[in-house]
Amino acid sequence: MNTHEAIALAGKYLETLSEHTFDVLNISKPSDVDTAVNLSKVISKLSPLVGNLIEFETVKFLNTISEFNSFGKWVRQDPGFPDAIFSGSISPTPGFEIKAWFPLATEITARFKDSQNHFQNDQTHVVMLAWLPEFLIYGKPKIIDVCIVSGLSVAQARDNHYHNPPDYLVIEPQDTSGRTQNLQQTNTNGFKFQGTVEARERAEQIVKSWGASGNIYSVDPIYQSKLQELIGQFPYRGDTNFAKMDRIVHPEIETFKSSVLNSNFCGKTIDQWRDHINASNENIIQADLKNFLGL
Repeated sequence: MNTHEAIALAGKYLETLSEHTFDVLNISKPSDVDTAVNLSKVISKLSPLVGNLIEFETVKFLNTISEFNSFGKWVRQDPGFPDAIFSGSISPTPGFEIKAWFPLATEITARFKDSQNHFQNDQTHVVMLAWLPEFLIYGKPKIIDVCIVSGLSVAQARDNHYHNPPDYLVIEPQDTSGRTQNLQQTNTNGFKFQGTVEARERAEQIVKSWGASGNIYSVDPIYQSKLQELIGQFPYRGDTNFAKMDRIVHPEIETFKSSVLNSNFCGKTIDQWRDHINASNENIIQADLKNFLGL
């Protein structure tokens, strides 16, 4: 079995997790409408915890696939990238970066900052697992849908979407291969231009001097050195929202997001529940939850 066959096989099984309920946590049913409304407002705070539990359960699930038994086993990395790798005789090492998404939140807040350089063999894929409590705001975590995409395609979509010199620069990490693993840098970062109009015009002339392909993103060290020169000459600020999965405009992720939000769940689409829970008029969600919970 080679790397791509391993990714494809594991991906086929991971897709079957749609509609699967994980018995790792159980939220009690609210006893009254006020409690239900309050719970609906804070349930998203469970997402980091449930996300970690889902990672554990996903790796356990992968190790139930008998076809992998003679080659090795799946292990979770914490810390480390990606979240799950196959430890055994398959090389390059297959891996999955697991991103749990709670779709009642305002956006997909998970980030993907790793450099394209880490995906040249396309050996790492991203698994997005949309989940909700099985009864909207109570019960066990339930997987709504699963999306599996190439990690390289996500990194490329991110860089192509954000990079727009001199206005916005995506900067590769420094070469830290000589350091111990826990000190190695793997993440790209985004920087937004903060100079005056006159400074912006000078910066644009510099980018124009790079030629027709000067604004096309590249991980090449020569190109990256040009970006570093811009940062050295002009004021830029680090973008704290850089690389959020909801903002990189990856076609498959956008399709997945739309499918999840438009799917029916507990009597309404998830998008309708999300709008009502986040609405300023609390009477709307009170009426919805009272009817849904039979209170």
